[in-house]
Amino acid sequence: MPSLMPWDLLIWAAPVTLAAGLMRGFAGFGSGMLMAPFFIQLFGPVDTVVLIVGLEIVVTAQLLPSVYRHIDWSLVLPMGGVAALAMPVGTWLLLTLDTQIVSNCVGVIIIGFCLALTSGWRYRGPKPVLLTSAIGALSGVLMALTSLGNPPVAVYLMATDATAVSIRANLTVYFAVTLAALIAWMSSRSLFAIDTVLLLLVLLPIFVAGAVAGTRGFRASNDVLYRRVALTVLYLAGLFALLA
Repeated sequence: MPSLMPWDLLIWAAPVTLAAGLMRGFAGFGSGMLMAPFFIQLFGPVDTVVLIVGLEIVVTAQLLPSVYRHIDWSLVLPMGGVAALAMPVGTWLLLTLDTQIVSNCVGVIIIGFCLALTSGWRYRGPKPVLLTSAIGALSGVLMALTSLGNPPVAVYLMATDATAVSIRANLTVYFAVTLAALIAWMSSRSLFAIDTVLLLLVLLPIFVAGAVAGTRGFRASNDVLYRRVALTVLYLAGLFALLA
């Protein structure tokens, strides 16, 4: 934790939170990746997890009513459920593996898939429950192990011919399931300190304002623009994994 109190650091946290909200509202993912490196320096790793999860769950609940009609439940429920069950495996691996090497490997894989998607490649094969569950398991393990659990799901959804509305809706529900699991885990370990919760309440309106603006931008966009923005976010996630 820096020598300054967290309240003195809000001048730095506020613009990052606003930008992350814009990304979340438009693309449906990527906000945690943007906030994490800055928040860790400002508030420390534990408070960073609490802040990001708290901000994300509120905005996810806000977005759900608008995306409900476009959700593919047969896809996101098994993926999200298996991801939640796989998180303890990631926590166990955290104690046994070199997370830097794992993160670098994830970065290479993400960038490789992004290059394939940029070239126009799409997966048009079947999406059986076994494959969807495997993606969820990979995401859950990586979420606990490297905090980069969302890109595999985003790549999986982006690799299909699904519309931007469908991709964003499925990502929103997937995050709802996994964030609920994370909140249950954090509550069981009493990670919600009073000072952190107060800081969360201060940052929340900023994050929500960004998400609202991002959602309006999404509604004014099209599938081509959405895929370009989402791919940019995924490239950044891959670079973050390689360089962090």
